[in-house]
Amino acid sequence: MKDYALAEHLYLHPTPGGAYHAVTTKAHTPTKQLIRNLLQMESSPALTLAGLKDWSAIEDAERAYAMLHHAQEAKWLQGLKAPLKCPNQPLSEILPELLSQLSSQAKVLLADSQGFYLATHGFPHEVAEELSALSADLANLHERRSGLLLNNLGLNSSAWSVVDSAGNSKVGFWPLYLGKERFVLVAAGMPRFNQPDFVTLVWILSRRYAGVGS
Repeated sequence: MKDYALAEHLYLHPTPGGAYHAVTTKAHTPTKQLIRNLLQMESSPALTLAGLKDWSAIEDAERAYAMLHHAQEAKWLQGLKAPLKCPNQPLSEILPELLSQLSSQAKVLLADSQGFYLATHGFPHEVAEELSALSADLANLHERRSGLLLNNLGLNSSAWSVVDSAGNSKVGFWPLYLGKERFVLVAAGMPRFNQPDFVTLVWILSRRYAGVGS
């Protein structure tokens, strides 16, 4: 059995990869639950054993430490010297700027499960409407066929893409599962999710739409 020790005076916060890991599938694991709970907090919490056990629903200390170590090795979690606070501006003010950073072409929109967009950047209104409707169709199709994709083909991904003749993505569709809500992030060109703006986007949406412990 390994001897684990928590680093003192650090604040726990998801990395972009951790936020992506936690919300792009419906699956439930202790690590996903931990990250989802972090994304529902007003600010990054201080790292303590009691908090770690509560957020992950793991009572055994050694198992909780091992889970945290695995998440750290996978680069899903990071320790900060000072806490970050979730922005509280209205969605209409903050989402377009956040979305603009998540695509190589600065063309991104966020659609709901009904096929309507909540915010967009770079897409004309008519295009955004059509892509939002398409995103709902693709997400519904994926949920109907996810057993085939995962169990038969081993494709553990819920993202879809329209590609060119060389296989390069022209526009991609990434579902985000937040509690009982499903959104789809639509991005033209190459996605740029590996940055703090992606975490901030998921954080804002989680605080607004995801229920505690979901």
